[in-house]
Amino acid sequence: MIHWDSASQTHTGKVRSRNEDAVLDRRPHSLWAVADGMGGHQNGALASRMIVEQLADLPLGANLDQNQRRIRQALHQVNHRLTQDLTLSAGQPAPLIGSTVVAVTAYGMRAMCLWAGDSRCYLWRRQKLYLLSKDHTLAQQLISGANMSPAQAARHPSAQALTRAVGAHQILRLDVTEFNLQSGDRLLLCSDGLYRALTVRQLNQALALHSARAAVEHLFAQVLQGAASDNLSAIVIRPTPPPSLP
Repeated sequence: MIHWDSASQTHTGKVRSRNEDAVLDRRPHSLWAVADGMGGHQNGALASRMIVEQLADLPLGANLDQNQRRIRQALHQVNHRLTQDLTLSAGQPAPLIGSTVVAVTAYGMRAMCLWAGDSRCYLWRRQKLYLLSKDHTLAQQLISGANMSPAQAARHPSAQALTRAVGAHQILRLDVTEFNLQSGDRLLLCSDGLYRALTVRQLNQALALHSARAAVEHLFAQVLQGAASDNLSAIVIRPTPPPSLP
């Protein structure tokens, strides 16, 4: 039986008046998610909250593939509400209501990550940090499709513009990656307000700490020492497999 040590936190930051991020930590059911809302204070907060509330109510079992399908269905339902129901009920063109999402679900030491947007999933393993998700941004599109270097793409005036998000288009496209966890691994789910404010070295230092709570607290302390100009959210997950039989 796998035991999970996980901790989550979200913060408005030092500049914004409202937090449009939302986090979900369903540790007993092995489902975690970070959503970063967009479309103005009220709209962004509404979108991220809808995602978290929809995922919080999902029935989850021992079949990881079935759990993934349920998560996908839930996110598609939110996307439909954001692009159709809420817009049409307003009776006039409405401002964009959307949110990024990155979610991880696991059973045993097998895990899946689903995402849309630029909230990220990192894997920390043996003192090294790996980015499991790929940003759905114009900058990443320029790197992948136009063979630009990351530095060249970052100079584009709309580099951080999202190319995918829940609520951004009538058809939601989610990416998924499947992987096996190992003893000692850490997972970090976070919004761009956190990872853009920290270096890879700072992320590494935090995830090397002994517990998920210590890692999260260290991450937020580091960001809040700086400008913290955006909302920030993070979840750290540490699987603890059962001891091997002699």
